Amino acid sequence: MLTAEQLLAAHKSNVETLFGLTNKAFEGIEKVVELNLQVVKAALSESADAARAALAAKDAQELMTLQATLLQPVAEKAAAYSRHLYDIASSTNAEVARVAEATAAEAQQKFTSMVDTAVKNAPAGSESAVALVKSAVATASNAFDGVQKAAKQASNVAEANFETLTSTAVKASQAATRQSQSRP
Repeated sequence: MLTAEQLLAAHKSNVETLFGLTNKAFEGIEKVVELNLQVVKAALSESADAARAALAAKDAQELMTLQATLLQPVAEKAAAYSRHLYDIASSTNAEVARVAEATAAEAQQKFTSMVDTAVKNAPAGSESAVALVKSAVATASNAFDGVQKAAKQASNVAEANFETLTSTAVKASQAATRQSQSRP
């Protein structure tokens, strides 16, 4: 049976964990806002430079060349922006997962300890019930470990796919820019 002190300690620990996770989430949001501000500032500056260069063009050929040179960096910057967003989300998610795993491991350890205490105090003749409880705890623990491993593998596959997609998009943009620059 849990005492009032144990319940209070558990609630206090849960509240601390919640506030820690909330702080991590806000840190991720702050990073996204900071990234967006940097992107907007850079875009405004680059737009002004592009407008000045377009107004300074002497003929249509110079204007077409300028347009072609402006397109390639846009795709690369979009890919870089996506990568930054992914990195922020990934690091925030990793921190939340780390806390969740630690919390789950702690809860599992406490539950196992409670089961062990209950087993030690079990009345004579309840060995089959004790074995059943131990088996259920072991099965649940193995299932939880399997889910964690599957989630990590899925995350690794998603990251590899994102890397491939980003690389392919940038290469396609570079090829399209080279092709448009080679046209008369």
